[in-house]
Amino acid sequence: MSSFASCFNSSRANFFRCSDFVLKQVLREKVGKRHEMPCHHNLEEYLVAYIDSTGLRDDPKGLLFRTIGRGTDQLTTNPLTQSDAHAMIQRRMAAAGIATKDGNHSFRATGITAYLKNGGSLEKAAVMANHASTRTTQLYDRRRDEMTLDEVEKIGI
Repeated sequence: MSSFASCFNSSRANFFRCSDFVLKQVLREKVGKRHEMPCHHNLEEYLVAYIDSTGLRDDPKGLLFRTIGRGTDQLTTNPLTQSDAHAMIQRRMAAAGIATKDGNHSFRATGITAYLKNGGSLEKAAVMANHASTRTTQLYDRRRDEMTLDEVEKIGI
C-alpha cells in the first residue's frame, strides 16, 4: 500500500482509496454519479508531494483540496470550490501569458487527446471519462485540430 493511500484512505473528500495495492481516484461527478479508476503513477507522486509539503498528512480526515487564507499563504479548512479552482486556473494561465480562456474541460480534452495519440482506444477513453457514449468522448478528441506543415504543403498553388 502506498504511503499516500494509507494516509488518505479515509479522506472526507472521498477522493482516493487503496484497492489491491493500487491507488484509485474516486470521483463524484454530475447528478451524484460516482466514478472510480486507477490513479496514474505521476498523479500519485504529485499528490504525495502536495500532501507532504502542505502538512495535510497530519489531518487524514480533512479535505484534500482547500482554499488558502488571504495574506497568509496557509491552507484553511475550507473546501476548494469549483469556482475557486476555475479562478485559480485563469490566474495561472494569465501569469503564463496565455490569453485563451480555458478551464477544466480543456484539461479533460487534453487528457483524452493524449491518451488517444498514445494508442489508447476510444472505447476505453469513454470509460475513463465516464461517458455513456463514445460520441461524447469524440467531442473531446483534439487530434484533428493539429495541422502539420506536410498537410499544408499538399495545397497546390
